[in-house]
Amino acid sequence: MKITKSIFILSLFLSLAACSSNQSLQEYYVDNADNPNFLSVDLPVSLLNVEKAELNPEEREALETLRKMNILAFKKTPENTSDYTLEKANVKAILSNGKFTELMKVNTSYGKGTVQYLGDEDAIDEVVIYGDSDDKGFMLVRILGKNMNPAKLVQFIQALEKSDYRGEGLADIVSFFKD
Repeated sequence: MKITKSIFILSLFLSLAACSSNQSLQEYYVDNADNPNFLSVDLPVSLLNVEKAELNPEEREALETLRKMNILAFKKTPENTSDYTLEKANVKAILSNGKFTELMKVNTSYGKGTVQYLGDEDAIDEVVIYGDSDDKGFMLVRILGKNMNPAKLVQFIQALEKSDYRGEGLADIVSFFKD
């Protein structure tokens, strides 16, 4: 009887410990990829069409640190307001778990947002842009790379301006949020 009680308490403890583990942003993306409230889009760097662009060495170096972008968007409707509130709280909990460093906050007429990163100040592996609007929903953009340097952000933007990118891959997101 005493052994059974001990096994039960141990099982309960292990179950609670497993439930308390924090979900990563990657796990959140994977868990919600098939949820009908979400739109999930993965964009490879090759989509930016920079191969033909005439880039200087600094621009090329900044671009080579970028791997891909993952976008996860939740469209709020009158029918899923409670889901929106729950998912928004889940995302904010993940982003406030202490692993991410905030670069800036954004407050516009479209909604509120943050830009955060994972990694060291001079060797960033992931940038996360989160924005929400109580009217439309929220969007998470993960920019994945290797040793991205925030000081080279200007070079990356210049490289993007020189590219032949015309927004391919983003049409689904725009139509997703249209009324």
